[in-house]
Amino acid sequence: MQRWSKLFIPTLREAPADAEVASHKFLIRAGYVRQLAAGIYEYLFMAQRTILKITGIVRQEMDTIGQEMYLPALNPREVWEASGRWSVMGDNMFRLKDRKGADLCLGMTHEEIMTDIARKELRSYKQLPQIWYQIQTKFRDEPRPKSGLLRVRQFTMKDAYSFDIDRAGLDKSFDLHDKVYRRIFSRCGLDFVAVEADSGSMGGSQSQEFMVYTDAGEDLVASCGKCGYAANLEKATSKLEAVADLADNPSGQREKVHTPATKTIDEVAAFLKTPVNCNMKSLAYVLTDADAKGEPVFRPLLLLMRGNDQANEAKVSAAIGGREYRPMREEEIVEYFGTAAGFLGPVGLPQVKLADAKGKPAYEGGKKDFIVLLDKALEGRRNLVGGANEADHHFTGLNLGVDFTVTAVADMRNVVEGEGCPRCGAPLKLGKTVEIGHIFKLGTKYSESMGATVLDKDGKEQVLIMGSYGIGVERILTSAIEQNHDDNGFWLAPSIAPFTVVVVPTNVRDAALLEGAEKIAAELEAAGYDVLLDDRDERPGVKFKDADLVGIPYRVNVGKFFAEGKLELVERAGAKKTEVATGELLGHLQALYNPRA
Repeated sequence: MQRWSKLFIPTLREAPADAEVASHKFLIRAGYVRQLAAGIYEYLFMAQRTILKITGIVRQEMDTIGQEMYLPALNPREVWEASGRWSVMGDNMFRLKDRKGADLCLGMTHEEIMTDIARKELRSYKQLPQIWYQIQTKFRDEPRPKSGLLRVRQFTMKDAYSFDIDRAGLDKSFDLHDKVYRRIFSRCGLDFVAVEADSGSMGGSQSQEFMVYTDAGEDLVASCGKCGYAANLEKATSKLEAVADLADNPSGQREKVHTPATKTIDEVAAFLKTPVNCNMKSLAYVLTDADAKGEPVFRPLLLLMRGNDQANEAKVSAAIGGREYRPMREEEIVEYFGTAAGFLGPVGLPQVKLADAKGKPAYEGGKKDFIVLLDKALEGRRNLVGGANEADHHFTGLNLGVDFTVTAVADMRNVVEGEGCPRCGAPLKLGKTVEIGHIFKLGTKYSESMGATVLDKDGKEQVLIMGSYGIGVERILTSAIEQNHDDNGFWLAPSIAPFTVVVVPTNVRDAALLEGAEKIAAELEAAGYDVLLDDRDERPGVKFKDADLVGIPYRVNVGKFFAEGKLELVERAGAKKTEVATGELLGHLQALYNPRA
């Protein structure tokens, strides 16, 4: 057993002023962590015990499907350039030079390094499938570190990678990880949901996030309580109600209308007395493309959306093949459109051609040729209102294919709560979540660019099919606290708590109480429990408050009725108190949690 009086558990009565979310407040107050710098934390004794228990569960479950490795956090530039991500990662990547001037980085993830091993070591389909994983520190130069361990610059990740000969093998590896992840999060005591997700800079054909609902979350998930559909807002779709189109203009053609001082959609709709969702919103951006020689080309990008819809950045990024883009500046708007913002539209704009790029958008055209994307919610709509690219003027009666053309049609809008579920039509709900795990079907994104191939059964060279699978270890801890806390502190599942039971003699100066508490603690430890004996010479109230604060799920009070053979067993979740005979304590605890079951 461990004795509280000998340990470093620096509890605080008040949280620091900059701690906003519950997990951040209680990790500081409970003496789990201390901040060294923005987004960089020291894990003290209690946190480290919990982190080790979490990684132990992760390791046990991952060992059922994969092999553990440990890779360098310090990576050479060349291997990241081979995948094309040296520049894509931008300022999020920590970069440095060695004494000889060679470029290095601190690994944010290890697709490139694992692929490098595979391309050097795997030769035949007979060596497949392979699933390799590691539990290791990762680094990300987070621009806005906040919320304690939820958004940091140094963190622990379990990252795994699968290598298969075909898509069927990848599907199996993906499903294996799905099942393992569900077991891991269940064993850690989390109430989680698996949702469809956007692959982002990772790429690939499919990805799924594991999320925990909490107000501290920064992701939004759209979910259906009827059929179980759930998706990150970056991926979510909905079944929209039918919208009545405006009637044809008397001329049967588009008409330019004078709309003085009507720069916003609401102002235009009010002036023309038209529904907002019959007005086409034009959002102007500049996209970073590349010409045939690989040199950067900055192209104008125009998004066309319903007036009442908001664009989702991740969906737009997916629609343009992951290319970087930014809002168009005022002077650029005048240069490209010939007018100021507020009157923009697609009529008469020169457009690029959509070139074949193996399923990813690739564009051909002059530097001032537009990429015009139409949101799917506008597909099939008639007689729309849109800007005329002339100050104080708009067009009515705009129709796709007649009055304007687009480069492509894509889903770019944010789903709104109450819209219909895409599967069953029931109203969708939006909830804040924290991501705790993410699994990707990468396909050949990395293996093809880095030349990772094997010979198939016919002796032909085949590019490896890959998957990538991540778990944020600290996010399991923070999510558990977000889900399980009250005003007095938090409680963790027995499987990940730093100690399962804290035994509290109410008066250590009473030799009989202290001796009895020590004996009880020793018996519980012999039964497989992690036991903390609070042998401090403090008032009972102080001990009880500390016990409630630090996340231990069960407390045994050894007090005034001990001489009568009675103890008090307290379940931290719900603060349920039960009077228990000394000889029956183990049985009561085992009914709640048996570490050897």
